[in-house]
Parts: sequence; C-alpha cells; structure tokens
Amino acid sequence: MVTQAAKNEVHLEPGLKRTIRFRIKRCDGPGKPARWENFDVPVVSGEGVNVISCLQWIAEHPKTAEGADTTPVVWDSGCLEEVCGACTMVINGSVRQSCSCQLDNYAPLDGDTITLEPMSKFPVVRDLWVDRSRLFHNLKRLKAWAPIDGLHDLGAGPKEHTDDQHVRYKISECMSCGCCLEACPQFHQEENEENWDSSFIGANTIAQARLFNLHETGKQLAGDRLDTLAAAGGVSDCGNAQNCVKVCPKEIPLTEAIAAIGRATTIHRVRKFFRGK
Repeated sequence: MVTQAAKNEVHLEPGLKRTIRFRIKRCDGPGKPARWENFDVPVVSGEGVNVISCLQWIAEHPKTAEGADTTPVVWDSGCLEEVCGACTMVINGSVRQSCSCQLDNYAPLDGDTITLEPMSKFPVVRDLWVDRSRLFHNLKRLKAWAPIDGLHDLGAGPKEHTDDQHVRYKISECMSCGCCLEACPQFHQEENEENWDSSFIGANTIAQARLFNLHETGKQLAGDRLDTLAAAGGVSDCGNAQNCVKVCPKEIPLTEAIAAIGRATTIHRVRKFFRGK
C-alpha cells in the first residue's frame, strides 16, 4: 500500500496520462437510499486537474466504469479557489475543499482511487450536495455581524487596536465551509429544526463571536452573543477534541478562539450574577 506521504513525493512528468478511479457515494434525494458508483477519469499531469474538474468530466460522460449509463453527479461549488466554501466534501475519508484537491498530489499513480462522499453532519440534497442551512442559522442565532443603523454617513468609525486586528484578520478568513463541523464529535446532524437552538453551535460560530466581540462596533452586541454561548449548545458543549483546527483549510486558530470565548463567557456570567441581571 502506497501512503499519501509517499504519493506526495512522486515526481510527475508534465503531459503524463493516467486513469483515476472515482468511487462516489450517490443519493437521488432526501430520504432516498444511497449507492456507490465508480467512474474512470483520464487525467493528464501538469494541467492542474482537481476533483471539481474530474466531476465536470464525469458530468459530460455519465457512464460508470462498468459501462452502465447513469445520471451526472451533483455537487456544489462556486469560486473554485477555496474562498466560497461551497465545495466541501469527504475525500478519501477526510473532509476538505474539493477545488484545492489537486490530483497530481492526491492521486499521482495510474489506477489510484479517489473516494468521494457528502458531509455527514448536514442533510443530503443530492449526491455530494448538502444543505448547510443550519450553519448559517447558527450565525444568525449568534448575531454574527456589526450593527450599523441605517446607511447614512456616520463619519469615521472607531479605531481598531493593532493586536486585535491580527487576531480578527485570521478569523475573518472563515468561509463557512463546514469542515470543522464535519470533524467535530460534538456536532451532530439534527433533522428537526426545533433542536438547532439547543444543539452544539460549532467551532466556526464560536470563532465568529470572538471576531465581532473584538470589533469596536460589533462589540455592542457582545453581551447578547455571550448569553447565547452560555446557554445550551454553547461553548461549554465543546469537548476539546481539537479536530476542528486540524481540518480547517484556512488554518484558523479555532481552539484559541474557543478558549478565549470560554473565558469571556465565564466573566460575563459572574458579572451578571453580582449585578443581579
């Protein structure tokens, strides 16, 4: 068995042709049974082929490796440059962005197999496309925005502290891709929307609380955010598995953000207790 590390060291000559087997978990719609289908995709080294371009080839040639006609595989994508976060899927057992998964690095050998599955923490819409509505619901639940009343000119905004800028800039790179949620053992799929507000809110949303609580305008809602994170499904539900920070494609220090918000939540609750509020 050739390890991934060994594959990464394989030197490929530009123009080298090879065939990659794609094993894809498919589902025709919500609540319908899943099935596996295989596709053989021709790849040329040095052309920057990624998983998305291979899925596009399959869409143009919807025929399985066994020769059976089938429907084009459905997936979600947008920017194709690891910015929008839409193309997240599980590739060879690990969650990641499919647009940045280069075949020359991930499957450099002729006959290599790439296994594609949808994320398991969100409902499947079809094939590799999942519904991430709960992720965005949690951001709304947290009030992850800077409150600005109206569009009129209010003049220059408050100055930001340099130390806070360095922290906030890294967190601001979050693209709501869902990788951290897929890897988190405390985040489970909740089909009943009534349970969303009491289930673990997730590392990405907790980090956004730190982002906006450090913002000179956004901190106006800091108390509301900390109240949300002190309730059921908040920061105390984190089990500190640290899987989130390992799979984050932007290398955001999620565990540091969780620790900082945990401290802030404790201080906030103690102050409320002594103030009688």
